[in-house]
Amino acid sequence: MRRKNSHFFHILIFILAQFAWMGLLGLWIYWYVTNYIIFEQVGEKLSPQIDFYSPNVLVFVGGIILIVAIASGTFIIFRNLSVQIRLTKLYDNFISNVTHELKSPLASIQLYLETLNTRDVPSFSQKEFLGLMLKDTERLNNLINSILEIPKTEYKKVAHDFHIYTAETIVGSLLNETVSQFKLPEDSLSVAGTALCKCVVDSNALKIVFDNLVDNAIKYSPGTVKIKVNLKCGEKKFFVDFSDKGIGINVKDLKVVFKKFHRIYHKNIPNVKGTGLGLYLVKEIIKSHGGKISVFSEGLNKGTAFRIELPIYQASKKHYINYLLKLTRKREKEREEINE
Repeated sequence: MRRKNSHFFHILIFILAQFAWMGLLGLWIYWYVTNYIIFEQVGEKLSPQIDFYSPNVLVFVGGIILIVAIASGTFIIFRNLSVQIRLTKLYDNFISNVTHELKSPLASIQLYLETLNTRDVPSFSQKEFLGLMLKDTERLNNLINSILEIPKTEYKKVAHDFHIYTAETIVGSLLNETVSQFKLPEDSLSVAGTALCKCVVDSNALKIVFDNLVDNAIKYSPGTVKIKVNLKCGEKKFFVDFSDKGIGINVKDLKVVFKKFHRIYHKNIPNVKGTGLGLYLVKEIIKSHGGKISVFSEGLNKGTAFRIELPIYQASKKHYINYLLKLTRKREKEREEINE
């Protein structure tokens, strides 16, 4: 509460300062115009040595320019300060979330190890404990990897192993891997549509995209997880429509879901875990492929739909796609030389 009041105080001071500058400017203009009118009316009766024009006009115009410059500078400083405050708040939330995410599986692993160390645990329970510890270890590994991927996205290094695939084949294969990884029932995900067009993708990076989308669908689906994926090839773009039957997204949050560290909280699912990096990473990966991703939702409790658009090989963004393939060949050659 204290921080919110502090922000309100700074905003109030800024607004009052702007009113003060504008009031001064208004008074200045009023003074100048009034004196100009008086001079026009009685100026000829005054001493002919009085020169009203050039020096005073220059001072007046110069003063206005200075006031506008000061007001503009103050506004820019305030805007940058507001952005910095928002980023700091998001960063604090991120640290808090990551700390919780790290502590939870570590505490679980520690508890199982202490139990195994201090008690006589039957063999079948030992296997169960080991399985749960491996699951927590995998969760930790995924969290650490997602954090490590962020600096790569800043330098466009997250995807670097591009190859030509048939769109339907590569997407179907990656989705099957994701479903198996999250141990979802077979009927939880359905794929429709035909996409025999060619696309250039980094399969490992695209796997991260589907992992995050499926993970979100699981987190924000209070009941049974139901995911539909529709594939379609257009004239120059390949489309992947990914939708779920979860709690949906409020319309006002649609513009910020891809922002770094941003998380959507919902009262019906208060314990959703995450770092706010998943969808940001998804967007950066798709962007590195020369594509784009958008999100749609009719509102709360009406599900969420993502549309991924990727360029079709030899039909769209030829120069950029050829550059990605050339970059991959160069890196493969460098790896071969190192291995030799």
